[in-house]
Amino acid sequence: MFLAHSCLYAMLLALGTIVMANEKKCDLVGEVGHESVKELAVLKRLEPLFGQSFETSVDDGKEKYTYKFRVCQEVSSNYSNAGLLQIDKQNEHVVVVGRINDTHIISGSEWIMLTYMGGENYDSHCGRERRRAIVMITCNSKTLASGFTLLGEEREKEKECSYTFELDSKLACPPEDSHLSVGSVFLITFASVVAVYIIGGFLYQRLVVGAKGMEQFPHFIFWQDLGNLVADGCDFVCRSKPRNVPAAYRGVGDDQLGEESEERDDHLLPM
Repeated sequence: MFLAHSCLYAMLLALGTIVMANEKKCDLVGEVGHESVKELAVLKRLEPLFGQSFETSVDDGKEKYTYKFRVCQEVSSNYSNAGLLQIDKQNEHVVVVGRINDTHIISGSEWIMLTYMGGENYDSHCGRERRRAIVMITCNSKTLASGFTLLGEEREKEKECSYTFELDSKLACPPEDSHLSVGSVFLITFASVVAVYIIGGFLYQRLVVGAKGMEQFPHFIFWQDLGNLVADGCDFVCRSKPRNVPAAYRGVGDDQLGEESEERDDHLLPM
């Protein structure tokens, strides 16, 4: 029984792998192996969105449509290569707006523009040319993909009309710079040196010298006197008054007394 379930699971897994391998994806301009390197790189960035479906509705009173969109995959197998569909809510009529087998993609600093060409022809607008869908994927670092909306449809021109949509995604954001600044490298190095000095000195004082208590701290006497050394240095650099100026008041010393006559007491001696 267990063996049968294992075989069934393996068969389903293999079938799923074959289906995924055969599923249609975006076909860029150019033959296989000759596509634009830049377009292929941008398409690679969008791979996390493959398999996700997006939908938005529009109701302006006269026209009520639902738009369904997938990134580089078919929205429905009933419509060959359809990457974006327009569904009329009133009569369920479906129009293919753009196909994944005619894909153009460009990018900027904080945006990616995905264009599906080859949609169904307009009935009377835009010289009856084929429809196209433009999806502007804009940078939003807080979401993988959200906010799919229709910005508008341009169909009053004679040609190059389009449906323009917007989608928020962090995939359109520029890659974060992970390089450390010079200041960060200096701080990390300084902190590492200090940590090695303290830990290594502590172990040396305790295990080799046999110190106890606060004396286990490396160069304890030096750091204990550091405050006095800093104060002396500050006094030497910052004091504005000369250090050797005589005091304003001085007591009377022996050097200020004049020499007395050696015979000042002679008159007191008896004759």
